[in-house]
Amino acid sequence: MLFAVLFTDDPARAGERPRLMPAHLAFLEANRAAVLAAGPLLDGAEGAGGLWLVEAADVAAARALVEADPFWPSGLRDSVRILAWRQVFAGGRRLI
Repeated sequence: MLFAVLFTDDPARAGERPRLMPAHLAFLEANRAAVLAAGPLLDGAEGAGGLWLVEAADVAAARALVEADPFWPSGLRDSVRILAWRQVFAGGRRLI
């Protein structure tokens, strides 16, 4: 199954991001089979959280992946929302 994982970050913990970024990026690379895409969401120049596209067996497996990310135990992530995603269009064509 495909999931869109939406994060918001705790602004009070923003200073932790630079220290944790190398471990976070290594985690994404190590989990490249499941994390298909990842990156920050921006509101103008301001950070507004993040988005991952994840392939996992179920929502529990997607959540376990999120909680294994080095950003999670640091408290940097304020909230996470995991939504099943049904892709119907890609590469300029319909998939259904």
